[in-house]
Amino acid sequence: MTGGDEMFVILVYDINTKRVNKVLKRSRKYLNWVQNSVLEGEISEANFKKLKMELQKVINVEEDSCLFYIFRTTKYSTRESLGIKKGGEGVII
Repeated sequence: MTGGDEMFVILVYDINTKRVNKVLKRSRKYLNWVQNSVLEGEISEANFKKLKMELQKVINVEEDSCLFYIFRTTKYSTRESLGIKKGGEGVII
């Protein structure tokens, strides 16, 4: 990724069980899985567009929901965790 077009994204999703594995598989190509229905990571603008296009092909907009929290910088953010760790801990904001 080149500097300037990177962002930090948190993806939270609520997907029908019939499609949840497809959504997770596609999302993990771009982001790190950190907890059930939550992924996060640095992503370029181009890859973010690709991710959204891939998810649009899989989800049913009548039943499913994907929320993206987009941060241009993580300079002033932190993440705290209680309990067991799920998924990967590759990137921590």
